[in-house]
Amino acid sequence: MTHARIFLSPPHLGDKELEFVHQAFESNYIAPLGPQVDAFEKAFSEYTGIPHCLALSSGTAAMHLALRHLGVGFGDEVFASTLTFIGSVSPIFFEGATPVFIDSDLTSWNMDPDLLKAELEACARRGRLPKAVVPTDLYGQCADYGRIYEICGRFNVPVVVDAAEAMGAWYWWSESRWHAGANARAAVFSFNGNKIMTTSGGGMLASEDRDLIAHARFLSQQARDPFPHYEHTEIGYNYRMSNVLAGIGRGQLAVLDERVLRKREIFDYYYNSLKDLPGIEFMPEAPFGRCNRWLTVILITPRQFGVDRETVRLALEAENIESRPVWKPMHLQPVFVAANGDDADPSAIVLAGREIKHRIGGKRRCACRVVGGHVAEDLFSRGLCLPSGTAMSEEDLERVVAVIRRMRR
Repeated sequence: MTHARIFLSPPHLGDKELEFVHQAFESNYIAPLGPQVDAFEKAFSEYTGIPHCLALSSGTAAMHLALRHLGVGFGDEVFASTLTFIGSVSPIFFEGATPVFIDSDLTSWNMDPDLLKAELEACARRGRLPKAVVPTDLYGQCADYGRIYEICGRFNVPVVVDAAEAMGAWYWWSESRWHAGANARAAVFSFNGNKIMTTSGGGMLASEDRDLIAHARFLSQQARDPFPHYEHTEIGYNYRMSNVLAGIGRGQLAVLDERVLRKREIFDYYYNSLKDLPGIEFMPEAPFGRCNRWLTVILITPRQFGVDRETVRLALEAENIESRPVWKPMHLQPVFVAANGDDADPSAIVLAGREIKHRIGGKRRCACRVVGGHVAEDLFSRGLCLPSGTAMSEEDLERVVAVIRRMRR
């Protein structure tokens, strides 16, 4: 008998989403923009405490508009986490700039503040600071914002937080609790189908900077100037969110706290069921925040556990259970040509960015720099994301645990 498939993180919808979607149909606003979009942006701002919000077609679109507003362009560098999803960094290339991939720390698995500080100091000595710093909140855990904001503030470099996975996560700074992305120059969120809250596809750009959001809103609507005819003095994009999808987002936001609670319960179940196994570790929760536990992530050390991460993944798949390796670091991706070492000339790397001739299957590769990388590489080699859908039953969780325990040799 074949068991029903257990997916990694499927959508979890309810009646509230359908109610708002019906409202969208009844109002005849089913195209981009409309009252559901306006209400979603308002509710999102109230939940996160970030005053200005812009609902968009994806988190990648939100990142692109933030970098565009900051004037990122050819010849610039942007620092970013290397342990992340490519949508966090591809907008750097959209604008012709070059990424500098910063390694993770072991406390949060996010951008290492010490490496960030050292690289910013080196760039300052060269007289060539990055245009922005983009830390990722990995698997729903906030980066060490307090230190990152302090370090970047010394050099007047703006921070654009990739909080795509971190809705409902919090961090502590200056004796206050803040939602993920708060206090950055801008924050980016994703509502992809597997996120803790979804609109099937979509994203949000949030900022305390009213002008940034106003400019991004203008760009997201094809940069149409205020004339009765279509007139354009800037190139824009079709990045708007549908009124129908915004209705789904409103319903998802209304139950977000319940979803976070369930994600954390799932983590606790896995932890209590597997913590006794040698060679199994869990992604830590950093002391400066509260993770939403979007995905429960384990590390498998083969010499202690008996088999490696990939063997466990295949065993789960054989039982119709989806799991996934930790993000492959950006500096290891075949699309990038990385220059390692302290003697790498950043100017030469940037200038060569559009001229690289290395190709894979006829595809051009892109230039980057790397700071560290060994921590992220180790997390990728040993890390496995376990099914963490909020509608999982105890029977589902037992199935996953049973397979992993059977693999212990």
